Amino acid sequence: MSLSDPIADALTSLRNSNRINRDRVDLRASSLLEGILKVLRQERFIHDYRAIDDKKQGILRVYLRKAGAPARKITKIVRISKPGLRIYTKRDNIPTVLSGLGVCVLSTPQGVLSGEQAKKRSVGGEVLLKVW
Repeated sequence: MSLSDPIADALTSLRNSNRINRDRVDLRASSLLEGILKVLRQERFIHDYRAIDDKKQGILRVYLRKAGAPARKITKIVRISKPGLRIYTKRDNIPTVLSGLGVCVLSTPQGVLSGEQAKKRSVGGEVLLKVW
């Protein structure tokens, strides 16, 4: 089965697993998704993730927040740039999410970065998603 937007599929799996309070969720591996998960881990929206080799594409096992852990709960994940309509931003127009309470994830020439990291490095790129 081929997917037209594997990132949106992974975000939907994260969103659904978070809503029903699962401890972990398995996603199809890709380097872009791994970069997104790295940003979500740095911003403490997820607890951790690890790559599992399944002799095919691979699986990324995402561990959602543990009970009592000082981490932010994912309230909403919104995919901004889609395969049919790519959204790019310059370094001066990087969006802020809920006055800094959320995180904007960008794909830049320096890799996948949060909005704050992209502002510090003074780079723009494709706005992938917003999380709060």
